[in-house]
Amino acid sequence: MAGGCRPFHPEGAVGNRLAGKPADGYNGRMDGEKKLEALLEEFGPHIVENRLIPATAAREAEFPEGLDGRLVRALRESGIERLYTHQAEVFRVATAGHSVVVVTPTASGKTLSYNLPVLQALLEDEAARALYMFPTKALSQDQQSALNELALKDGKALLPLRVVTYDGDTPVTVRTAARERGRIVISNPDMLHQGILPNHPKWIRFFSNLKYIVVDEMHAYRGVFGSHTANVIRRLKRVAAFYGSRPRFILCSATIANPAELAGALTGEPVVLVDNNGAPRGEKRVILYNPPLVDAVQGIRRGAVGESRRWMLAFLRAGVKTILFAHSRIKTEIAAAYVNRDLTNINTGNSNIRVEPYRGGLLPGERREIERALRRGEIQGIVSTNALELGIDIGGLDASIVSGFPGSFNAFWQQSGRAGRRGGLSISVFVASSAPLDQFIMRNPDWFFRKTAEECRLNADNPYIYFDHVKCSAFELPFSDAPGESGGNPFGESAFEVLSELEEEGIVRHTGGGGAAAAKWYWASRSYPAEGVSLRSATADNVVIIDTTAGRNAVIGEMDRPSAKEMLFDNAVYLHRGAQFIVTKLDIPNRKAFVTESAANYFTDGLVKTDIKILSQDEARRDGAGFEAVLGDALVRTQVTRFKKLRFHTHENIGFGEISQGEEEMQTRALALLFGAGSGAGAVLAAAGDERAASALTGAGRLIRQIAGVFLLCDARDLGISARVRDPHFGRAALYIYDKYPGGTGLSEALFSRAAEVFAAAFETLAACPCKSGCPSCVGPGEDKETALGFLAIVKGAGHTARHC
Repeated sequence: MAGGCRPFHPEGAVGNRLAGKPADGYNGRMDGEKKLEALLEEFGPHIVENRLIPATAAREAEFPEGLDGRLVRALRESGIERLYTHQAEVFRVATAGHSVVVVTPTASGKTLSYNLPVLQALLEDEAARALYMFPTKALSQDQQSALNELALKDGKALLPLRVVTYDGDTPVTVRTAARERGRIVISNPDMLHQGILPNHPKWIRFFSNLKYIVVDEMHAYRGVFGSHTANVIRRLKRVAAFYGSRPRFILCSATIANPAELAGALTGEPVVLVDNNGAPRGEKRVILYNPPLVDAVQGIRRGAVGESRRWMLAFLRAGVKTILFAHSRIKTEIAAAYVNRDLTNINTGNSNIRVEPYRGGLLPGERREIERALRRGEIQGIVSTNALELGIDIGGLDASIVSGFPGSFNAFWQQSGRAGRRGGLSISVFVASSAPLDQFIMRNPDWFFRKTAEECRLNADNPYIYFDHVKCSAFELPFSDAPGESGGNPFGESAFEVLSELEEEGIVRHTGGGGAAAAKWYWASRSYPAEGVSLRSATADNVVIIDTTAGRNAVIGEMDRPSAKEMLFDNAVYLHRGAQFIVTKLDIPNRKAFVTESAANYFTDGLVKTDIKILSQDEARRDGAGFEAVLGDALVRTQVTRFKKLRFHTHENIGFGEISQGEEEMQTRALALLFGAGSGAGAVLAAAGDERAASALTGAGRLIRQIAGVFLLCDARDLGISARVRDPHFGRAALYIYDKYPGGTGLSEALFSRAAEVFAAAFETLAACPCKSGCPSCVGPGEDKETALGFLAIVKGAGHTARHC
C-alpha cells in the first residue's frame, strides 16, 4: 500500500452501507446498489445534476535512497510500502535545501509529504527542531495523533522524537517541558503571535536549531487572516535569524490557481511547486439539488436548511455517516436540532443515531469530545460551519451535504472532500439556497463543473495590519538601522516609517549609533502589543457567554465583539448544542453576555443600519454610458437597531424588537459606483423615479455582492453594500461596495479591475431568473427587477477609461 491510504473496493463505502454491510460499527438498513438509486429517487424531480466523478489509480514511487532505516521501519509498520509520486518529489526538493509547496486534492497524503523530510532531518541531527503551523486547534490535535501513530507501535517507540502541541489549550504545567524537549512543536498562528514570539527567550534551544517550518492548509491563509499570518511569519523569521537559524518552509494546499504566488507572499521566500498528484481517488457522485418552488410568482423556494435536513435524515436512516455544512452558527445549531428532533419522532430504531453541531464558540473540551467521538465512530452525523472544512481526520464519513454555496469553489470541493476520505464511493450533495449565485449554478451546472480553481490573495502590507505587526516585532527584538541587520529585515524599509511614528508616541526610542555601531529602535512601553491584535477579526476582544440558569454562572461559549453586537443583544435567542437560551444582558464594557435557558419557539436575527462617508478618492474609471467607478477610503458606521423573531421550522416572522447599542466605526476601502442622470444607466434610474430607483439600486447591489464572491474568492459577508439615490458626497445615484475590515483587504481594488465581469454575470443571473417582480434568487422580494435589469444591461457592457484622482 502507498501513502498510508486504504485500497479501494469496487462496491464502495456507501454501497457497503446501503447493502446492509456494517462500516465502523454503524449498520446500514438497505440492501443493494438499487436501494441507493431508490434513495435518490425520493429527491429526483429536483436533482439538477447527478454526476459521477470516476476513480483514478495511484502513481507510486520507491522509498528515497538514504531514507533513515528507522523511518522505513515505522512506515512499513503502518502498512506503507511505497510512496505516491508527489510525496517522493517533495522529499527530493526539501532535502536538496529548497522551500517547497505541494498542491494536491483532499485526502491525497499531503501529511506524509512534509513528515518524511522533517523526520529525516530530525533523525540525522539530534538537536534539530521543526515547527508545524496549522490554522485551527482541531488540526493541531489531529496531526499530533497522526505523528504519534507513526512514531509509536503497540506502545513501543519506533522513532525517538517527542511531538508536542503548544496552543491555548495546552496546560501550563506541561508548557516548560514542551519548550525544552519538543522536537516537533505543533501550533497555530494565534499562539505564535501572542504566546511564542513575544516570549522567545524561553525558546532559545528551539529557535537556535529550527530546521523546518511546515504550513499546512495554506489556502486557508487568504484575506485578513492570511495578511496577518504573513506578518507573523515575518516576525518568526526575524526571531529565528536572531538565534542563527534560517529554516526552510514546506507548505501544503488544496488546489488553487496561484499556489506558488501565495506561498511566496506568505513566506517571503522563493518556493518550488510540486503538483504531480500520485494519490488514487475513489468514485464520487456530486449531486446538484434545487429545492422545489413554493411560490412560482414570487420565486420562493423551500429553505436550503430544511431540505438539507431531509437529505441528512435520509442518509442517516440508510446507515450512511454524513456531514452537513450549514455555514453559520445559527444555521448549524438549527439544522442539528431539527435532525435530532426528526430522529426522535421517527420510531424506527433510530435512537442510537447521534448527531452533533460543531462550530466556533464551543469550549475546547466540547470540541475535543466531539472530535474524539467522530474518530471512534460514536457520532453518525455532524452539522458544522466551515470549522471542519479543513483536513481533519474525522473518521469514515461517506456523504457530505453543502447547504448553500460556501463562498468559493475551493471551499466547496474541500467540504465535498470531507466524505470518502477512506476510499470507495462517496456522495456529495449541494443543496442550493435562493441566493443569486446558487441559482446561477443550478442553471449552469456544466459551468460549475468546468470552473477552474480560484486565486487566493492576501495583502501583507495592509497599513493597519502591517503597523500592528511592526509594533509587535519591535517588542520582540530591537530594529537596527544597519543595512545588514541580522538575517535581514523581512518588513522592509517601510518599517522605519512605522517606527518613527511609534517614537513620536513614546512607544519606542531611537538610540545608540556611536562609532561604527548602528542606531537601534528599542521598545520603551509597558504595554504588551500582541494581546491587542486579533489575527482573525477586526478586534482582539471576545465576549464570553455565561449561563446564569438556576445560579450556574458557567461559561458556555465566546464570540468576537462585533458578532456579539449582532447576535447577543438583549432578548436575543442564543443556540448552543441544541439548547436554547435568552440573552438577559449584553455587557460590552466588561465583555460578558448573560443568558438563561429558554423554551422559546423562535430564533432572532439582528438588523443592521449602515452609514458611509467618503474620505479620499484614489482612482476613477468612466465610460460613455454615464457610469463611473471611484476607488478610495471610506468611513463606515454600523449599528444594530432592531431584530426579527423567526419561528422555528417555518421561519415565519412573528415580530420585532428594539435594540439600544452604540455604533461601530471603521475606516476601510470602498468602491463607489456612480450613475449620473444625464445618460446611460443613470438615465434609466432617473426615469424610474426616486422610489423605484432606490429599490433597483438596493436589489442590484444585493445581486452584485453575491456574484462578486466567485470572482474575488471571498464570502459575500466580506463585502458590504450601501445604496443611495441622491448621494450627498457625489450628488447623484451611488452604490457603495466596501471591504468589511479596517484598512481593507484588497477586495474593493479587485472588484474595481473586474467590475465588467461581475456586472455581466449579475445581468445574466437577473435576466434568467423566472420570477416576475424580484425574488430571493435575484434582486430580492419586492425590489424593482425591471429597472435593475435595465440599468445592468447598460453597465455590463461598460468600457472604462481610468484616471487618477
